[in-house]
Amino acid sequence: MEYFVLVVFIIIISGIKIVPQAKTFVVERLGAYNRTLTTGLNYIIPFIDRVSNRVTLKEIVRDFDPQPVITKDNVTMQIDTVVYFQITDSKLYTYGVENPIGAIENLTATTLRNIIGELELDETLISRDVINSKMRSILDEATDPWGIKVNRVEVKNIIPPQNILDAMEKQMRAERERRESILRAEGEKRSAILVAEGEKESVILRAEAKKESQIKEAQGRAEAIISIQKATAEGIKLLKEAKADKAVLTLKSLETFQKVADGKSTKVIIPSDIQNMAGLITSAAELLEKKDKE
Repeated sequence: MEYFVLVVFIIIISGIKIVPQAKTFVVERLGAYNRTLTTGLNYIIPFIDRVSNRVTLKEIVRDFDPQPVITKDNVTMQIDTVVYFQITDSKLYTYGVENPIGAIENLTATTLRNIIGELELDETLISRDVINSKMRSILDEATDPWGIKVNRVEVKNIIPPQNILDAMEKQMRAERERRESILRAEGEKRSAILVAEGEKESVILRAEAKKESQIKEAQGRAEAIISIQKATAEGIKLLKEAKADKAVLTLKSLETFQKVADGKSTKVIIPSDIQNMAGLITSAAELLEKKDKE
């Protein structure tokens, strides 16, 4: 009796199923689908019910091997893709298709060949976003009866043939050299412009400096002439105030004549009244001698 109770207890315990978070259990009763167990504590009838499939509801990432594809311009290349999908219906996923992952891989390869077959090589290399978008839309629609939601498809690598890679590398090298030549030419042009602008500014500054120098020199001469004229006018004024007679004025003229004839000049100017001046000098000498005797 105790053994019977123990066996019954074990059978009852075996019917208890605890479903983890983000998982579901597909239950069959006598070989037919019965229900889907969700997260938490569940119970099934032993020997009658069984868990046929444990399905994860997390997003699944599958990196498929590179697939050979042919472009519109008959270039064969290898392309591998990454598919991000999620199971939304455990029943459809379990009974909708045999080997769902393999089905998705084959469907991805077929869709990729169809899309790349409409593009040329250059378009394929620069149209990854377009390829990803088309593939996601087609795969999502095709996998809907399988209880699968395709969230994203990414083209991981595009590997052209080696001869194409060599040609592309040469083209890129030529393009880099062309850009380098353009940059160097622009730099030399800019340098020449800066040198020319510097020389222009230098010439302008020299001309302005020369102009300023000439202006200052002219102003100096003008000021000198004005000073001389002022001094002369001041001397004449003082002579007038002192009531100088004709003899004194004649002596002043003689002093001026002496300075002119100091040997530095090649011409000598002789006043017309030189005799009168000589007499005046003699009179002045006699006056001086008489004053000394006194």
